[in-house]
Amino acid sequence: MLIQWFPGHMAKAKRLVQDHLKLVDVVIELVDARIPGSSRNPMIAEIVQGKPRIVALNKADLADPRLTRQWVAAFKQEGVSAVAVDSLGGKGLQDLIAVTKAAAGEKMSALAAKGRKARAVRAMIIGIPNVGKSSLINRLAGTGNVKTGDRPGVTKGKQWIRVGSDFELLDTPGILWPKFEDPETGIKLALTGAISDEVVDVEELAHRLLRQLRESCPERLAERYKLDDLPESNADLLINIGKKRGFL
Repeated sequence: MLIQWFPGHMAKAKRLVQDHLKLVDVVIELVDARIPGSSRNPMIAEIVQGKPRIVALNKADLADPRLTRQWVAAFKQEGVSAVAVDSLGGKGLQDLIAVTKAAAGEKMSALAAKGRKARAVRAMIIGIPNVGKSSLINRLAGTGNVKTGDRPGVTKGKQWIRVGSDFELLDTPGILWPKFEDPETGIKLALTGAISDEVVDVEELAHRLLRQLRESCPERLAERYKLDDLPESNADLLINIGKKRGFL
């Protein structure tokens, strides 16, 4: 299965991000903790133009904790600050704020040395579609001001949200890149909701996921859908799951 998805609004979103970089002190790159490597946009380094960058592994509650810790350590070994967060449950958010403020420390000190009036630290949230950017900001701000949804492309333009008296966040639309060099990247992004269902074969995608889950965690798969056993055929397995969920 070959998946590519780069609608026209994403090129516009990339330009929007580039145009507003001068307004922020730090960039928070939000990735999906379930697929940290595949959910990193390879264009980010070019886009952020040397701004201090934090990697936040969102949806950590849905990922393997052991693997998440390994990813955080790997990012830090590369010299990139990283924090695991759960935007819905709130876990790790205070750590993210602290790390972001620390990354902006040099800039804020330089402004103070010039006699500039103290202001809030400004950070931009950037990442792929449906990775939880707006949900993260809403949780931090304690409001529902940012539109959220379980589908890619809900946020269409920039949105500033104030968090307390000394922290401001700029939400931006999700951005993919024009071509996935590894076909598996597109599949992983589709499975985690970063790519619209309208451009993928949902049934084939389900078969791919079932095959992977059967190999990696068959017991948990059976437990999740209350199955006595797993049939040899993924087609039969999908039918059984559909029956258990009341869809067939």
